Amino acid sequence: MMKGGMAGLMKQAQQMQEKMAKMQEELANAEVTGVAGGGVVSVVMTGRHDVKRVTIDPTMFEGLSEDDREMLEAVLAAAVNDAVRKIEANSQDKMSGMTAGMQLPPGMKLPF
Repeated sequence: MMKGGMAGLMKQAQQMQEKMAKMQEELANAEVTGVAGGGVVSVVMTGRHDVKRVTIDPTMFEGLSEDDREMLEAVLAAAVNDAVRKIEANSQDKMSGMTAGMQLPPGMKLPF
């Protein structure tokens, strides 16, 4: 009887591992859009933190001074950071849903 229980446990572990691999691939391929400056700058980034596209409203380039350029750079950095935070939140949401029924010890997180 113990042997059958262990086999069932191993099968569940293998299924969980396959689900985790699939979830990680989905998260890596997911795209989010970070936005800053009231929509003037947007950044599309994958779950692998690869920036796919940066969009800057053309009005941002009209008569740029040095101060304006620095402001544009700061807004762009804010948009990238917004995208990164959204990726992290998306990953946490998906992983917490997957591990919801598991009895993990306090402080233990998946994937290992």
